Amino acid sequence: MTVSNPLTAWILVGGRLTLTPALADLPRPDLVIAADGGARHAALLGVKIDAWVGDFDSSGGLSLDVPRTTYPRAKASTDAELAIDLARERGATELVILGAFGGRFDHAFALALGAVRLAQEGLDVLLHSGDEWGRPLLPGQSLTLFPFPGQTFSVLAASVLSGLSIQGARWNLNGADVPLGSGLTVSNEAIGTALTLTLNAGTALVTLLEPTLLEPTLLEDPEKTDLPA
Repeated sequence: MTVSNPLTAWILVGGRLTLTPALADLPRPDLVIAADGGARHAALLGVKIDAWVGDFDSSGGLSLDVPRTTYPRAKASTDAELAIDLARERGATELVILGAFGGRFDHAFALALGAVRLAQEGLDVLLHSGDEWGRPLLPGQSLTLFPFPGQTFSVLAASVLSGLSIQGARWNLNGADVPLGSGLTVSNEAIGTALTLTLNAGTALVTLLEPTLLEPTLLEDPEKTDLPA
């Protein structure tokens, strides 16, 4: 059986987006869809928008020559959900949601929980704002990351967690149960080895903080290595 290559879609939403090495290292997308005011991020990212959707209540003064679909403000989905639905209709199996953190808390919270749901539906989902990014953690799966020493990460419980194990951190866990809303797994630190997380039951979002890029030229000069990739 022949397996087709995954199609990666960037979904641009209206939260903050900060120039960092982690943002610059993202693989380029096959498809870019902007949700309303998230279209402003296209210039920083250096990408062309393939489709622009939303009710356009947060993109005043922004004029782009791209295909645009307008929805009424009274609708059952957020603009981000409309963009994600369109990406899936066009065959996307990997979603990178950019501008996911910051901005309105209700939208960021919905995106975080929505990312977990999309992962449960079989999609590869990454939430990113440059200075912070996150991936869902599902039961029975192992998530392995390679953060630098001292990098701050959190495991945010989207439900009650059972059997959470963390290896490669300042504070490791072995089969821990974590109540919903607990601070037990907030602001942990990587030690510089592979960071591995597993979960027996429940769902969570793993987030990591990234250093900001103070000198944009570092992105263009491969000889400069004082900031971690």
